[in-house]
Amino acid sequence: MHDLFFGTGVTHTILLLSFVIGMGLLLSKLKVRGITLGSTWILFTGIVVSHFGLLGDPVVLQFVKDFGLVLFVFSIGLQVGPGFFHTFKHGGVRLNLLSVLDIAFAFALTWILAAATGVDLPTMVGVMSGAVTNTPGLGAAQQTASDVLMATGATSADAAALTARMSGAYAVAYPMGVLGVIIVLIILRALFRVDLPKEAKELDGDDDPLSRARRMHVRVGNPAIFGKRISEVLHDFSGDPFVVSRIMKGEEISAPEADTVLEEGDKLLLVTTQGEVDRLRELFGEEVPMHLADWQVMDHRLVVKRITVTKSSLTGKKLSELKLRSVYGVSVTRIVRAGVELVARPNLYVQMGDGLMCVGTEESIEKAAELVGNTNFALNRPNLIPIFLGIVFGVIAGSIPIRFPGIPQAVRLGIAGGPLVVAILLGYFGPRYKITTYTTVSANLMIREIGLSLFLAAVGLGAGEHFVDSLRAGGYLWILYGFLITVVPNLLTGMVARWGCRLNFYQICGLLIGSTTNAPVLGFARDAYGTDYASVNYATVYPLSMFLRVLVAQLLILLAFA
Repeated sequence: MHDLFFGTGVTHTILLLSFVIGMGLLLSKLKVRGITLGSTWILFTGIVVSHFGLLGDPVVLQFVKDFGLVLFVFSIGLQVGPGFFHTFKHGGVRLNLLSVLDIAFAFALTWILAAATGVDLPTMVGVMSGAVTNTPGLGAAQQTASDVLMATGATSADAAALTARMSGAYAVAYPMGVLGVIIVLIILRALFRVDLPKEAKELDGDDDPLSRARRMHVRVGNPAIFGKRISEVLHDFSGDPFVVSRIMKGEEISAPEADTVLEEGDKLLLVTTQGEVDRLRELFGEEVPMHLADWQVMDHRLVVKRITVTKSSLTGKKLSELKLRSVYGVSVTRIVRAGVELVARPNLYVQMGDGLMCVGTEESIEKAAELVGNTNFALNRPNLIPIFLGIVFGVIAGSIPIRFPGIPQAVRLGIAGGPLVVAILLGYFGPRYKITTYTTVSANLMIREIGLSLFLAAVGLGAGEHFVDSLRAGGYLWILYGFLITVVPNLLTGMVARWGCRLNFYQICGLLIGSTTNAPVLGFARDAYGTDYASVNYATVYPLSMFLRVLVAQLLILLAFA
């Protein structure tokens, strides 16, 4: 029993991890003026426990830390994947440019602090890596420093001493790297006087007003389309595809088919994007002042229902291949996927979990529901094969070396960046290749929370043993330098993002958390602000930020020995 509680074996390590996570989650319930550190308490609990001598097996802790991080970022990638490129297209370039600015600020401040304080630049790189919680950057910098030292004739002991000092600086700065970003978010919220419900409402529609799904009512008055079938009009239209939801001929309302012929005076209910409204007015003749309720009052036979695709065999089929309109007389106007509302275009690939907004008779929609499944039981079953195979390819992708002229060590996306990128690609392109990647919200959240908790506990238990000793040896100044490297660049970037680029507060949260590769704070943002909006923007900037953080760390080492 003594070894179970005070040893260093595998069983003891499992017991220790579980205790740290449990106590950390209990402490996460504490709030001061409505603010909580959330899951970050697990990190601090681990530091305290390991400081008092309760240590885990280093090999087990390293495995748990890496695997927990992989589970965390992979679940985020699967969640945001379906809407990632949509988000990237509408604002992603701007977000990544801001993340580059944030990294440039941190680079400059690290260089200035090293020059002003007399701390050697390699040690300051360790501080910087901890300040932005970037373990791959630290590893790459240590390898570069060791290679450069050995090339200059230094001994392996000299190289080991330097890399050990960098690790110590990283461990001391890491906790404040987490806390610093949280402090920045709290300051920015107060500085910008953020109304959280209002900010969330702005994002509910979409980041780009022109891409929002919109209903419009038109009367056919353009002689060029008199006598044409709807399919011909759709084919000849050069803009974004639109959906003809209902047609009124005289007093009769119906769900039109592709062969329905348009005649002068027909009224149509269209679903399109805001950016195509003016062109559709020109195409059909004029927009008429009607409301959705007008159609419902005049024909009670047609109903609007949402049905859910729950048959995995339909994943990868185009919407037009389901033949819902031609066979069942049902019009699909919109598709809801991972919280993103898409216009139901014929060439859109369907995937499991899609919500189809249908218009038709009660009987026809029931038949369409049988075709797509529409059963909750099928959605509750986890699809584990894509998850674990995705992790395999993610780890491989993260290990691929990317070389640049003049830099002796290759840059890699690492254990976090590779799985995140692969998960995003799976979430977006999976349906096209008949890969079912759907997981329920609760299952995705469970994987994410377990991964984050394991990661934080392992980091805390690994950092706590020498934490106080590092402080006594002058490491308290490293904490101050790390705090500055965390806070100053993020405050400046946040101000530029808000006042210069007019970004939403949740977008700024995701931007700053992603540009500092600070996965633990993502849990804080969700707990404190009651939403997961920041995750999409975190995933948007994370891959490039990870890449640049690793590159910058190596560049500073090369400058130190230049």
